[in-house]
Amino acid sequence: MPLVHPGLCAVSSAAVRRYFVVNELKTRTEAQRHCRENYKDLATIRDPDDLETLKTLKATFHSRAWIGLHFYSDNWKWSLSNTSLYKPGEMEFRRWKSGQPNHYIYGKRCVYMHSNGEWYDYTCEVALWSACFDVRGPNTYVHTPTEMKWTEAQNYCREHHTDLASVRNMEENQMVQNLNPSHEFVWIGLFSDPWYWSDGSESLFSNWNPLEPRIPGGSSETCVAADFSADGQWEILDCNVKSAFICYDDFVPVSKRVVKVRLEKSSSSLDLNDPVVMDDLLKQLKLRMKDQGLNGDIKLSWKKQSDGKVFHKEEKKTKKKRRDDE
Repeated sequence: MPLVHPGLCAVSSAAVRRYFVVNELKTRTEAQRHCRENYKDLATIRDPDDLETLKTLKATFHSRAWIGLHFYSDNWKWSLSNTSLYKPGEMEFRRWKSGQPNHYIYGKRCVYMHSNGEWYDYTCEVALWSACFDVRGPNTYVHTPTEMKWTEAQNYCREHHTDLASVRNMEENQMVQNLNPSHEFVWIGLFSDPWYWSDGSESLFSNWNPLEPRIPGGSSETCVAADFSADGQWEILDCNVKSAFICYDDFVPVSKRVVKVRLEKSSSSLDLNDPVVMDDLLKQLKLRMKDQGLNGDIKLSWKKQSDGKVFHKEEKKTKKKRRDDE
């Protein structure tokens, strides 16, 4: 029976998110499965607010625990992601130089084509000539006017053409190669951002130990734990090591409101306290609320009075009272 560490539930108020430490030793895959079955997923830490929330756990938890960050070196994607532009197998076309990709860096990596038509992975922060892809113009591939960093080239191609070049087969590889007679390297649209969270969200924030990340040589897959003996800093950990882990779940705040309802009976024989009648009234009220645009998870129920009844007949005012009102 998994042990959820007593008292170890942290709530991120800004993000309305709850974190739970599960103090049971599991591999990263086992921990992920447990979180998805019982919560939402392994912990995703999106920003400094989430980090500060998790740091509150260190007062009572002093070990390391799996979080959802994950490194997968072969997470390659095209800048142009519209699948309708690719035939089966074309998104997977590659023309790597022997020994490539060599995982030159641990962060985002981009791909350039050498003038011989072979591909290399490299840091995206170097300015190179680039090839744009144009699905509407007379030329499928167009050269950028200047050297640019990969992201700059991506923005330029999207503004003036369709996107950075997708190379879907050997014929198109030759077309880009022919576009590049005088420049040795040309950016194309293939890139890899190997760090991502278990729930599929982008990795936009980090809290690494100063000596991390250290990717083991030859490893295509690496997992991450938070060390609460070191202020929750992140460290690389073999995915098969068994460790405690942190799950998260979305917390949905619930509000409750009591509203008085006055009903006029169309028939004197109608018993408004009849359970069937009350149930039908609730259904009608919910339909009326839906017609007015209230489509959330709304639950309606009747509030019983001290005598066990919901509805009470409203007493008519006396003649004297009516005269006073006049």
